[in-house]
Amino acid sequence: MTAERLLPTPESEEIVALAREVAQTDLAPRAAAAEAAGAFPRDVFRQLGELGLLGMPYPDDLGGGGLDYEVYLQVLEELAGAWASVAVGVSVHVMSCYPLATFGTDEQRARWLPDMVGGRLLGAYCLSEAHAGSDPAAMRARARRTDGGYVLSGSKAWVTHGGEADFYTVFARTSDHRTSGISCFLVPADARGLSAGRPEHKMGLTGSTTATIDLDDVFVPEERRIGAEGQGLQIALSALDSGRLGIAATAVGLGQAALDHAARYAGERETFGQPIIEHQGLGFLLADMDAAVESARATVLDAARRRDRGRPFGRQASIAKLVATDAAMRVTTDAVQVLGGAGYTTDFPVERMMREAKIMQIFEGTNQIQRMVIARHLAKATAPTRHLRAA
Repeated sequence: MTAERLLPTPESEEIVALAREVAQTDLAPRAAAAEAAGAFPRDVFRQLGELGLLGMPYPDDLGGGGLDYEVYLQVLEELAGAWASVAVGVSVHVMSCYPLATFGTDEQRARWLPDMVGGRLLGAYCLSEAHAGSDPAAMRARARRTDGGYVLSGSKAWVTHGGEADFYTVFARTSDHRTSGISCFLVPADARGLSAGRPEHKMGLTGSTTATIDLDDVFVPEERRIGAEGQGLQIALSALDSGRLGIAATAVGLGQAALDHAARYAGERETFGQPIIEHQGLGFLLADMDAAVESARATVLDAARRRDRGRPFGRQASIAKLVATDAAMRVTTDAVQVLGGAGYTTDFPVERMMREAKIMQIFEGTNQIQRMVIARHLAKATAPTRHLRAA
């Protein structure tokens, strides 16, 4: 069934409806074959760019869609329900644009952002390294100052769109200071010395290319440094707050699609003379799945609305990412159970969805990291009370 949405304006309803139509007409029929073949859908991203769906939350005067985050995230839901690799790609692209859009100078934004958020270019986000995934401050990739700019060296791991992107938002160390020694750079894909390794072989999201990016003395002009030197970790963590909402919304869309397939199957499949959805065991299981998806959506949208209103949302973003991705894993697994033996075959998409849900508990900060982030927010909030009691 189609998710019941409360959108803020008639225009936003039209945009979500457009995304739903594209998802069901163009994406869903292609998803299974493309995932089986591991084929990267570059043409799909061009199509989404032409429709204005690659820069939705960025200002329209710079080529974006000027949409609230709560609308953008519900578009992601629709895309994810049809083809999760595409929704993840849109989320990663939007996050890759964030440093320039938020921390770039007016001149930098005017020069590069329109092509990025207008969908003519596809982006990638280069933060993690093989030894420093959940701890970005431990990165070793370096940016050495030289005449007119920087020379970047090192490797970045687990890069979505690695080898496919047109630009890379790269974080590299400009000094040895753990937290204030990292800077952010906007690197074009054709920069001399930048290369992609062999794509990773993954259990899911096989239509989304993931690869290591090697930086072999890549020269980057100073004008392509985003923000101040040493501001990179602050930029990266700020981008991740928004990126986590993108992954959370993708997880909700995936869970909704798995629920829809399971409910439809349970309404059509009969045992003991009645549809299996009328057997209490399965009916209650489906009810729990529905409650999990609706609860996750509400959590995601609460965080998005806080962001739209300029209020702090970091804690809520971590909660949304944790709740939504755990829900997606549970709901997709239960969807396979509802379909029984059929759910374990590739004749139905729920087995693929279950494999796709797993990574959502891992990237953009593992769910264990989200718990750490939430706990730190709680510790900070209770610090004045604890100090008063100690006094």
